[in-house]
Amino acid sequence: MALNKVEICGVNTATLPVLTAEEKDFLFERIREGDEEARELYIKGNLRLVLSVIRRFAASNENVDDLFQIGCIGLMKAIDNFDTKLNVKFSTYAVPMIIGEIRRYLRDNNSIRVSRSLRDTAYKAIYAKEKYTKAHQKEPTIHEIASEIGISKEEIVYAMDAIQSPVSLYDPVYTEGGDTLYVMDQISDKKNREENWVESISLGEAMKRLDDRERHIIELRFYEGKTQMEVAEEIGISQAQVSRLEKNALKCMRNYLRV
Repeated sequence: MALNKVEICGVNTATLPVLTAEEKDFLFERIREGDEEARELYIKGNLRLVLSVIRRFAASNENVDDLFQIGCIGLMKAIDNFDTKLNVKFSTYAVPMIIGEIRRYLRDNNSIRVSRSLRDTAYKAIYAKEKYTKAHQKEPTIHEIASEIGISKEEIVYAMDAIQSPVSLYDPVYTEGGDTLYVMDQISDKKNREENWVESISLGEAMKRLDDRERHIIELRFYEGKTQMEVAEEIGISQAQVSRLEKNALKCMRNYLRV
């Protein structure tokens, strides 16, 4: 996917305008009054946001022009649904909308065929999740989604898994401070259970260097094979916090084992 293109869908990305905070507020006032010209100006002033989002899908084989068009649809939906009373920046609200629109497009064009009933269930769950997130400013649990749409959580999980695009274990999840976290870092190895006793002793000593919460997270993730989301729900913190604590714990253990 050629993300270094200057012209995408006939748009010269090098000359895209950037709106100031005052201009955004002024245009939104006009948009609420039904001014279509203001809406067009607001869209053009946020196209750089679409460009930044489609860079996240650089590993896909999709045409960059197609992704840009789909991202613009997500941007327009965000503009039409944004509530200035939410007290959040427009970009904070719009980015998940743009990402969601692109992901739906990629799922619909996935070469792996998924039954219509599974796809419908998955889309109901996605819609319910977006609706709940907008209303409560936080993501719902699988139980809350199941309750909202009247479908068992097992069916929802199965449907969501079915529409996911295949990924490589070496696909990056995020990068922080020069350290990249890959998909393989987020899953447990359930096959290699026979570690030799020297490794076991070394790991045991490294674990002692962690505080109680970090040690508990490592045990749940790598000894019990739980996902970060499952760990987050069990100990009552966010998945982002689990990821951060896990990374710090592993770094501490690696530093000890290198000595």
